[in-house]
Amino acid sequence: MAGTLTPQREAREQSVAETVADPDRPWITIVWNDPINLMSYVTHVFMTVFGYPKAKAEKLMLDVHQKGRAVVSSGTRERMELDVSTLHGYGLWATLEQQ
Repeated sequence: MAGTLTPQREAREQSVAETVADPDRPWITIVWNDPINLMSYVTHVFMTVFGYPKAKAEKLMLDVHQKGRAVVSSGTRERMELDVSTLHGYGLWATLEQQ
């Protein structure tokens, strides 16, 4: 009987392992499209928060508008948490995830 439980235990261990953060993989900040903020405002926020030139900020803004999301920064989890918090302060919908 113990042999029949092994695949379930292995599957459970795999799912737990998949949820543990891999320190070698960078984290990303994603900005999502919303019906509230003007495109010019989103561009302004990207330029202000990240120091992006206008052309890069506009491209990211268009990705948010047309594709529904854009990756705006990457790095350590702590830094991405700060970026998400900062973007929330500007009223943008942002999340982080491990790449």
